[in-house]
Amino acid sequence: MARKALGALKDSTMVGIAKVNSEYKKLDVAILKATNHVELLPKEKHVRTLFNAVSSNRPRADVCYCLHTLSKRLTKTRTWQVALKTLIVIHRAMREVDVSFLQELVNYTAHRGHLLNLTHFKDDTSTNAWDYSTWIRSYALYLEEYLECFCIMRYDFQRERKRIKELNTPTLIETIPALQQLLSRLLDCQPVGAAQYNFLIQHALSIVAAESASLYVAIADGMLNLVDKFFEMQRHDAVRALEIYRRAGDQAVKLSEFFEICRNLDFGRGQKYVKIEKPPESFITAMEEYLMDAPKPLMITWRPDDDDRSTKVIAVPESKPAGADQEQETEIQTKEESNTETPAPPPIPDLLSFDEPSQESAALEDNNALALVISTPEELSNSLSSSETNVVSRQVGNWNSLQRQLLTRGRPQIIS
Repeated sequence: MARKALGALKDSTMVGIAKVNSEYKKLDVAILKATNHVELLPKEKHVRTLFNAVSSNRPRADVCYCLHTLSKRLTKTRTWQVALKTLIVIHRAMREVDVSFLQELVNYTAHRGHLLNLTHFKDDTSTNAWDYSTWIRSYALYLEEYLECFCIMRYDFQRERKRIKELNTPTLIETIPALQQLLSRLLDCQPVGAAQYNFLIQHALSIVAAESASLYVAIADGMLNLVDKFFEMQRHDAVRALEIYRRAGDQAVKLSEFFEICRNLDFGRGQKYVKIEKPPESFITAMEEYLMDAPKPLMITWRPDDDDRSTKVIAVPESKPAGADQEQETEIQTKEESNTETPAPPPIPDLLSFDEPSQESAALEDNNALALVISTPEELSNSLSSSETNVVSRQVGNWNSLQRQLLTRGRPQIIS
């Protein structure tokens, strides 16, 4: 009782502040009253005020302000009533407002982070609140996956239900797994423990259960379109299509169990749900047999040259266009001509082998006028004139005397 009184006091205080200080007084009051701490459904007049503020005919600044206020409401609260009622308002807007609201949610998530990220939300004030928090986290993940599916498909499957029947094979292989992932998040919204008997959670679950029928119909229509194209697919597309078909069979069983849970709850009594039948095993066997003979690329090996020992694999299509054989023969002839013998280049001389000089080095020595000549004094005297001989003789005598001085100089003694 004290917690409820504190929550009511907090709500009235925030409403009073919004009436005085806020530029969007009417919108702020509607958001605060629609997501208050009272364990009752939001009043319809406050919800309609929110829907009018986020419609396509409103300025984008108003829409962004409303999303920002709802985001703050989610991130700051630690009370399960406030979090759940905020999610219910956003979920209803996703269904009842035009598609521009989904686009604004996607843009807001891209620029300011995930609006519906409640991964770490918990209300641990009681055991029941803990069960409620668990279901609220699953509910938020489902709404977040809905936006992700909208981004992949680029349209809302609930508003354009027949569009999936006209998609081609690559788009189907991308679209149906997105719908199956959304269905997986929906199946995680099964209430456990005290969450099964809470009125607010049952109201939100009724909206989810209503969407499950249209979601299954969209998946079924997509599977029919995919099966019609299956026996004409290439092998890699057929493998993915078979995986999608098998997952659809597993989810059909789980969806039947989900509907049984909804029938046993208060909101599901007397409701009619779609009858789910698992795909026949014989058809899966036929699909597997087709995979064995499905058209696939022809793989051949190719070695670029004899020195390269690594084997490369090239994909060659089975069907050859006109003139392909002639182009292949021309390419082979060109390759053979390039592989004909060419004269070997002259060997590179070994610069370190001084014992075997090359012919070019010998010719260079003969023609080098500045090369040093190593000769004896007698050879020099025969090749020089008399004056030049005297100069050379004096230099040689000086050099010999210098050598004798160095040889006769005492050697240093080594102290042992």
